Amino acid sequence: MKTKTLLAMIAVGGCLASCGSTSTTKLYSWHGYEDAAYKYAKKATDEARTRLLGEYAKMVENQTATRATVPPGLLAEYGYLLISTGKRDEGLKMMKEEVALYPESETYVGRIIKQLEK
Repeated sequence: MKTKTLLAMIAVGGCLASCGSTSTTKLYSWHGYEDAAYKYAKKATDEARTRLLGEYAKMVENQTATRATVPPGLLAEYGYLLISTGKRDEGLKMMKEEVALYPESETYVGRIIKQLEK
């Protein structure tokens, strides 16, 4: 009787252990975004902005994660930063790509696009 109980507990334990995910697969590649964004937010210098723009460009070009697409919100943020540096057309393009990839962003990003296109 004890053997059956022990075997049942081992079987249940094995089933429960297999339910957990040990996968390290990520949906998006962030390429050091957090550090660059934090440094820019902490001290918004031209050097920090340049570094942040470089991180954004790297993320847009090199998506190696599962979805192989840019993380949500990144293109809008990148576009806004480009516009703030005088690259209006390139920034608008990024914002429009954000809406194309993530239609749910239309409500917010669409308003910004309309304001900029006036």
